[in-house]
Amino acid sequence: MNAVAWPQGYALLGFNEIDSTNEEARRRAASGVTMPLWITAARQTAGRGRRGRTWDSVSGNLFATLLVRPEKPAGECAQLSFAAALAVSDMLAAFAPSADFKLKWPNDVLSSGRKLAGILLESESRPDGKAAWLAVGVGVNLAMFPEDAEFPATSLRAAGVTPPQPKDALLHLAAAFAKWYEAWRAQGFAPVREAWLARASGIGSRIRARLTNEEIIGVFQGIDESGALLLGLPGGVSRAIAAGEVFFG
Repeated sequence: MNAVAWPQGYALLGFNEIDSTNEEARRRAASGVTMPLWITAARQTAGRGRRGRTWDSVSGNLFATLLVRPEKPAGECAQLSFAAALAVSDMLAAFAPSADFKLKWPNDVLSSGRKLAGILLESESRPDGKAAWLAVGVGVNLAMFPEDAEFPATSLRAAGVTPPQPKDALLHLAAAFAKWYEAWRAQGFAPVREAWLARASGIGSRIRARLTNEEIIGVFQGIDESGALLLGLPGGVSRAIAAGEVFFG
């Protein structure tokens, strides 16, 4: 494994136990922190995932949040969930180079079709429409996974890989994310989108998209230039879906 250095210009704050790394990022943003800051904890007492779900926070797994101030419109900042998924995939590949990790829209990482990692973006907007701050929360099942998750889960250990220590996983994650973050800042979403599509799970397959008020079945055609899911419907019609849950089969 190649040596990896902590990315220049990024600070690190670690806790043995905390309510939520995303919640701490919110507090740090309110206190005026301006430089990129990774926040990590060995255990969370109130970890959360997307749509208000609880994130099972077992010691031995990775729980971390990056606080950044991208100086970009809030809508564009949502694209960083794809950059984060790529960074998690890169990190996992460093410890399991022969494994085939796939990305599930909008922001999960899969191993053999089961959820290995999830990402939660939270932010506040300024009056000019730009993000005042953005928290990129990452949870990775290194050693253990929840048995009762809605979407089947797994861990690196369950996949037959000796899991790294969370601090080592975070080092690789931080380095990988810094690379994708700079690509996004300099070149926009295009390079992130291209790389994400190359690793995406289920393109061309039939999927169910669960939205707030409806559920749609169609063919997963990819994502558009904003990151919205493109769903092929009968009659050759495509529908762009900005937010929802995807289920295969």
